Amino acid sequence: MGPAMAADLLDTVKARGTLRIAMEGTYPPFNFKDPKTGQLAGYDVEVAKAVSAKLGLKPEFVSTEWSAILAGLAAGKYDVIVSQVAITPKREQAFDFSQPYTYSSPQLIVRRNESLQYKTLADLKGKTLGVGQGSVFEQQAKAVPGIVVKSYPAAPENLQDLAFGRVDAALNDSLMVAYLLKNSQLPIKAGARVGAVERMGIPFRKGNPKFKAAVDRALAELQRDGSLARMSTRWFGSDASRPAR
Repeated sequence: MGPAMAADLLDTVKARGTLRIAMEGTYPPFNFKDPKTGQLAGYDVEVAKAVSAKLGLKPEFVSTEWSAILAGLAAGKYDVIVSQVAITPKREQAFDFSQPYTYSSPQLIVRRNESLQYKTLADLKGKTLGVGQGSVFEQQAKAVPGIVVKSYPAAPENLQDLAFGRVDAALNDSLMVAYLLKNSQLPIKAGARVGAVERMGIPFRKGNPKFKAAVDRALAELQRDGSLARMSTRWFGSDASRPAR
């Protein structure tokens, strides 16, 4: 079978009846295990369930460490990733993306008693910055000469090391920062926003135009009827599903 004969992913998932969705599962408030229920919870989980419902499919969740998640998609281990994947030119060479469903910006997190003012990433020269392994934040940090970049497989360890003084600051998603500061017991606080707004989308393997159209249509309907805004406000206290005006 040549590539021209390959079924569109939409036909494959419809025949199977399920949508296989990868997420990190350790990234509150986007996707994490609820300690009370043991179930996956968060904004990404709700978006993934709503998109699956629009496509008439049952969602099947797979938790995968962030550093391996894109490679797993390329290898066909799952159909999509719904885990705050930033749409970047490099990733667009490898995958197709849905329209964006979250807009946010990178933000520093510092210890509550931090006296130094880090206004930009350049202010962290000579300091140690904690980031997620394989994340856009890691790329941004490594692009600034003189920052000692320490990469973590998941956010909780990174923030614990920040609280214990093993790193000077952490860089993560502004929406995560807002949630954390409400819900974390750690002695940390929000620092400056550093960098441009990121657009998050749902990536899948290239060459599936019918699937892309169906996912974009589902997201557009969820945007139009206010579902995305409601989910976003529930988790972040603001509507991050569209660019800030």
